[in-house]
Amino acid sequence: MHTHNTTGTGDMVYLMAAQAGVDIVDTALSPFGNGTAQPATEPLVATLAGTERDTGLDLRKLSDAAAFFRPVKDRMLADGTVSVKALGVDTNTLLYQVPGGMLSNLISQLKEAGKSDRYYDVLEEVPRVRKDFGYPPLVTPTSQIVGTQAVLNIINGERYKVFTKESKALLHGEYGMLPGPVNEEVRKKAIGDEEVITCRPADLLKPELESYREEIKDHIRQDEDVLSYALFPQVALKFFEAREAAERKAAEPAPEPKQEAQETGVRTLYVEDLGA
Repeated sequence: MHTHNTTGTGDMVYLMAAQAGVDIVDTALSPFGNGTAQPATEPLVATLAGTERDTGLDLRKLSDAAAFFRPVKDRMLADGTVSVKALGVDTNTLLYQVPGGMLSNLISQLKEAGKSDRYYDVLEEVPRVRKDFGYPPLVTPTSQIVGTQAVLNIINGERYKVFTKESKALLHGEYGMLPGPVNEEVRKKAIGDEEVITCRPADLLKPELESYREEIKDHIRQDEDVLSYALFPQVALKFFEAREAAERKAAEPAPEPKQEAQETGVRTLYVEDLGA
């Protein structure tokens, strides 16, 4: 099970899930846990200790690990990598239904735009955008599409003055059929008179797997290599090159061991005649 502790209910969710028989839950060490992150590890371990769901984890070792990372957290707070807003409990998310991972992105986007003071305005805008977009689920990637559009609506001072490429694609139907009715005025503003896709969007894509396979035919060692190249072409090529360099090096013959001079048993003595 995976959840964030933005609303402060994550610990209780995990406890009830453990009692119901869940096997694995996502947590984070206390320096990085809670807030928009996952519930902290140590409290859950302590809560379940001695029960039939005892994790068996050593709290002392967890404490040592947490102590190691506290200075890292302090440094990240000081340089702004982590926002204080991301650490606390915000029950407004129960009203706006904004997941924790989405919140941290909203905070980052507003900070970059110099509009951190509009945070709660954006939270209020999120459900409005979601309604206009046909109630897409707030999970990746549609959560980021809705969130980014909400940020743009607020910082531009006008709703839907600017649409992201992803917002247009969502309203065009490229992400599939939306669960609810779309605001047609918003859709027309985004994509104009383009015809909305009503079929399975993937059916409109040209099959490319075989072309990817042909492009890297000299690098393929397994089928996964083709998928890696399709998803991350630049990274995959660098990986293939590094792998092949390692293979070439491994195939090189081992250098001949150096021959040590053999003892012949013959000695040369130099004697100085001091009386000469």
